[in-house]
Amino acid sequence: MQKQTDLKEVKSVAVALLMTDIHENTFSPVVVQHPFTSSGFVGLKRDGSFQILDITRDPENLRLWQKQVREQIEEADSAFRIYMMVNKPYGLTFLKYTAPHLSQEDLSHILSSAWIMSENPNADSNLSKRQLVSLFRSADPSVLMDEEERQALAGLDSPVTVYRGVTSYNEKNVRALSWTLNYETAKWFATRFGENGTVYEAQVDKGHILALFNGRNEAEVIVDPKFLTNIEQADAPEMGLEMK
Repeated sequence: MQKQTDLKEVKSVAVALLMTDIHENTFSPVVVQHPFTSSGFVGLKRDGSFQILDITRDPENLRLWQKQVREQIEEADSAFRIYMMVNKPYGLTFLKYTAPHLSQEDLSHILSSAWIMSENPNADSNLSKRQLVSLFRSADPSVLMDEEERQALAGLDSPVTVYRGVTSYNEKNVRALSWTLNYETAKWFATRFGENGTVYEAQVDKGHILALFNGRNEAEVIVDPKFLTNIEQADAPEMGLEMK
């Protein structure tokens, strides 16, 4: 890990991601997948006026858009500012490829944001669980979490009982990084979208909890999944025993 961020290399990675193909789907051009846009319609200045143009059908529109975004990347004065330009589902992918060029502080700052902003970081096809764990182990807890979160983590007794709610979408990914201290939160994840999912509970030594995030009031704990023990279907905790 760099003592200081190599911003030139971070910009080089960002430009490489910018030049990757735009992936279309049945909702395109309204919806696309790309590290720097979620729509094929973008705002561009062309022929002397600002216009909303389709970059999936006209190569010249695509070239102008890439040029515009590249200029913004080159003008950025920090790695985090470049990260903020990235389409949120690609935040962890951006971090994966820029991590070797980041300081510990920048890595920690971006990891905290990218994890929280991602809808389903445990299922990110661009990073393995091992790679995700490595990123968390490389982070500085004082940057990764706020003071309240660090105090909450320090105050836990070991081993810690954690819960995870799954649906038909992710029922094969029980041994994941994301768990919660709160049974009701896990139950909400198991029953959202009208599903009748399953809540699991497990035990983990506090030393293998990599972070605690409570910004969304989910009491989310990030664990090294290989150290989870006693994974089993959970019963609702008795009144008064559930962790808040």
